[in-house]
Amino acid sequence: MADPLSATPVTRRQFIRAGGIAAVGVAALGAAACQTPTTKSAQASRSPTPSPTPTPSPTPTLVPLAIIAMRRLDYPGSPLTIAQTLAPGSNYSQSIASYLSDGLRINGLLTVPRGSRPSNGWPVIIFNHGYIPPAQYRTTERYVAYVDALARNGYIVFKSDYRGHGSSQGQPSSAYGMPDYTVDVLNALSTLKRFAGADPTRIGFWGHSMGGHITLRSLVISQDIKAAAIWAGVVAPYRDLLNWHPPPADSSPPAFNASWRVDFVKQFGTPDQNPAFWDAISPNAFLKDVTAPVQMHHGTADADVPLAFSQTLLQELTGLNKSAELFTYPGDNHNISNNFSTAMTRSIAFFDRILK
Repeated sequence: MADPLSATPVTRRQFIRAGGIAAVGVAALGAAACQTPTTKSAQASRSPTPSPTPTPSPTPTLVPLAIIAMRRLDYPGSPLTIAQTLAPGSNYSQSIASYLSDGLRINGLLTVPRGSRPSNGWPVIIFNHGYIPPAQYRTTERYVAYVDALARNGYIVFKSDYRGHGSSQGQPSSAYGMPDYTVDVLNALSTLKRFAGADPTRIGFWGHSMGGHITLRSLVISQDIKAAAIWAGVVAPYRDLLNWHPPPADSSPPAFNASWRVDFVKQFGTPDQNPAFWDAISPNAFLKDVTAPVQMHHGTADADVPLAFSQTLLQELTGLNKSAELFTYPGDNHNISNNFSTAMTRSIAFFDRILK
């Protein structure tokens, strides 16, 4: 079977127009998601009779969220356009910049160090923020101290707003049920690779909570990410995600961005009924393809994302002999507020070790 990472990419629009599975091909789904038995008809030694027609096996549905489907897409990015210059920081400049993703103009916070630029350009951190109600999101709000710490230590930092957030075009969706936000940050990756002053060979990802899931999904799609730090990430297999926020038992409508659970279970069955489908959309089923070191941080009193999610990912990665580590913070919360300085110092040292 051809390596899906080396296959000819198609655009997301081409994939959708072709009906998803037609653009990718059944064979690309792989044995884990598509096991078709081979049937041979026995023929009598004397009176030959027509061979019975084998009963066709059902063709698996490859939704746009499937990892194989996302690998077949192209993420070209675009030139970065400066929309607004902001007040500078201690040793860096800041601006609101925009780029294209799926034909949508997506805004983001761009932070560029000042001073003597390295000969090959500054290393880059694509910063993937956690869930914030899209209508309440503002480019310059939240995660201020995080971005400041990374920029002061010599990193270009780009925090994509994602589509439908703040003034970005498009409609918001679910990071767990749709590929949209991951598409946006992969296009941001391509955009920053061509940004003047950036070193395209030294790009890392940082993700918090929902942004941790986006980071993990990106890691199994692109090998251009050289290091990833995940704080309190939603990084568990889909079986655990369904148990984390199960579909409602009654007919009440699901909360915003949670309808994917209802839709997927109704259409494809539960993970017990159809493990191939849930593996096909889960980054955890493709961890053998992770090439970047991963560092995780999680507070033991996190009331939003279970510590077990990070512990599970650590076991999965180390079981595959991948470079991974997990720091836990006793009694700390989802934002690791009480140990922020320690966690950020560890994250910067990790990025320095890999990217500098």
